[in-house]
Amino acid sequence: MPLDLSPAVAALAQEMTAWRRGLHAHPETAYEETRTARFVADRLQDFGLEVTTGVGRTGVVGVLTRGRGPAIALRADMDALAMDEATGVAHASQIPGRMHACGHDGHVAMLLGAAKHLASSPSFRGVVVFIFQPAEEGEAGAKAMIDDGLFERFPVDGVYGLHNWPNMDFGTFAVQAGPVMAAYEAFTAEIRGVGAHGGMPHQGVDSIVVAAQVINAWQTIVSRSLAPHDAAVVSVTSIHGGESFNILPETVTLKGAVRSLSAEAGERAWDRLVALAENIAAGHGARFTVKRHRTYPATVNAPEQTRHAYDAARDVVGADNVVGAFPASMGAEDFAFMLERTPGCYVWMGTRQGDDQPGLHHPKYDFNDEALTIGASYWVRLVERLLPL
Repeated sequence: MPLDLSPAVAALAQEMTAWRRGLHAHPETAYEETRTARFVADRLQDFGLEVTTGVGRTGVVGVLTRGRGPAIALRADMDALAMDEATGVAHASQIPGRMHACGHDGHVAMLLGAAKHLASSPSFRGVVVFIFQPAEEGEAGAKAMIDDGLFERFPVDGVYGLHNWPNMDFGTFAVQAGPVMAAYEAFTAEIRGVGAHGGMPHQGVDSIVVAAQVINAWQTIVSRSLAPHDAAVVSVTSIHGGESFNILPETVTLKGAVRSLSAEAGERAWDRLVALAENIAAGHGARFTVKRHRTYPATVNAPEQTRHAYDAARDVVGADNVVGAFPASMGAEDFAFMLERTPGCYVWMGTRQGDDQPGLHHPKYDFNDEALTIGASYWVRLVERLLPL
C-alpha cells in the first residue's frame, strides 16, 4: 500500500513503539493515570512545549506556538480498561485487572510522535494544543477537562480526535460529517411487586413476570416507536431478583442503556421506555421506578472540519483508502462533549491485519504498532493543512 510518510515521521517509528509498549505494560484506568500523565508531560517538556498538568484531574495539555495564527486542538485518550490481559506478548500488562484493550496506548504514542516532529519542524504557523485526556471509558474525562476550563484556558478554532479501528483494514481511514458514534444513556430500574411463597403466587405480585414482560415490550421501541431511519438501540444488560427457589421476590432490578444517533430519537426512546414499563407494571399491581444516568451525547462531526480531516487522511494513505460514507457506530465516545463546544472531527483509522485479529475490549487485543507512523503522519499533515505557512 503506498503511504506518503515523511522521512522525519517514519524515523520516529521505533521510539513511538517503545513509548507505546511501555504504556501498555503499565495501564491505568479512569482518573488513575498519574504515571501515564507524568510520562506524557515529561516527553512534551523534552520537546519544548508549554505543559499544563492536572486538567480534569489527570489530564495533560501541551501547547506548541509557532508565530501568530489560528489555534487547533488534537486529542488522545490515555485510560485503560478494568480487565485482565490474555495477549501473551512480552509487553503485556504488569498490573492485574488492568489492560490497554482499546488502543489508547497507541493514541498517546501517535500524538506524542506528532508533537515531537512538529516541535522541530518549521512547516506550520499558529498554535497546536495537544490534549491528553483521562477517563474516556465511561467516566467522561472529556467533560471533566471542559468543566475545568479546557477551552477557556486553551481557546481553539477546532478540535480533532482519532481512534484506531481493528474492524477496518490497516492503512485505511473512515471520515464523514454528521453522527459517527451514538449518544449513550444508562439506566437503573426497579420493579416492585409483592413478595409471596413460590407455591402461592396468587397471594403476591410476581415482579419477575412483570420484568419479563417489560423487557419484551422494550424491544418494540426501536421497531415500532421510532422512524425507520432513526438509529437506536435499547439494551437490558443486567437483571437481578430473588435468591431462593421458593420465594417470589418483591423487587427486580434492571440495568441497561439507550443509544441513539440523535437527541430526538434518544428522547423518544426514553419516553417510550418509561411509559411502557409504568403501564405494564401498573396493570399487574406493581410499581416501576427508574434512575436515568446521563452519560455521553452523540459524536457529531462538523462539515468544514471533516473536509480538512478527509484531505489530511487522503494525503497520507491515498484517496482509495479513505472511506467517506459509512454506518455510524452505536458505541459511544466522550469526545462528543468537545464537539458540542467546538467544531471538529473524529476519525477512525484502520489497523486490521488478518481475519483473526481480536477487536476492541477483547482480552487478546493489542494495538498494531505498524499503524503508529500512519497516525502520527495524519496528525502532522492535518496541522500543516490547517495552519499553513
